[in-house]
Amino acid sequence: MRKTTSGRCAVLQPRNSSDWVPTGYGTCYPCRERVWREVVAVFRPGAAAGRRLIKVILADDHTVVRAGLRALLEKESDLVIVGEAGSGSEAVTLAKATRPHVVLMDLAMPGSGGIEATRRIVALGLGTKVLVLTALPQETQLCDALEAGASGFMRKIAPIDDLTRAIHTVVEDRLFLDEDAARLVVLQRYRRVGELDDERVAADRLSARERQVLGLLALGYSSREIARRLALSPRTVDEHRARLKDRLGLSQRPELVRFALRTGLLAEPGA
Repeated sequence: MRKTTSGRCAVLQPRNSSDWVPTGYGTCYPCRERVWREVVAVFRPGAAAGRRLIKVILADDHTVVRAGLRALLEKESDLVIVGEAGSGSEAVTLAKATRPHVVLMDLAMPGSGGIEATRRIVALGLGTKVLVLTALPQETQLCDALEAGASGFMRKIAPIDDLTRAIHTVVEDRLFLDEDAARLVVLQRYRRVGELDDERVAADRLSARERQVLGLLALGYSSREIARRLALSPRTVDEHRARLKDRLGLSQRPELVRFALRTGLLAEPGA
């Protein structure tokens, strides 16, 4: 790895913020991260001061859509676009190289598509959140995306304020569903009755408090946050989590989301 006289990795300097591309994906990650912050500090004065810098990848096979999203999101002081991808495989490669906080993922892309790309990005274990943007939300898409590990689901026609709110929500490790997606969650409660009998029986055996805790866990709340929300001690919440794991065999968030969606727990008041 080539070093400058100051001992830092050599990188190219961008002409402006929109031209910036992290050079040489082989350069070390800590140096790339430091350069990102320096670039933002130069081209967006005050952007990084006191606020967490959120790195975003745009994954959509339509260049015009990516350009529009970039133009809107770059107006936000704490958001920086670190790359664009026109296919699912490109999104995975770019996620490995840039370690973004959020990927805005279109589902209908060439090749394996957004669902498989979501699954592969989540499997990288980088903590990257996938926020799905779709033209027409469908129940199958919603379930497949969430089961693949997506942290949010919303329509492309949503106002930019809703999109930025969704980005900040998933970065905080919480689930974001827009109004249309939430409606599909409610409708799903009344479908697939036959295949869900066992899961619903298991859900019905849970106490009201266990159902509340499970619903909040599925939404991405931590034990401490659940304790504050339900006026419990963190230790009591941890005890509920342990019982839920023993009774349902669920511990990972995608499993909790799937169970809560299929049994209607996310549609219940207080969840």
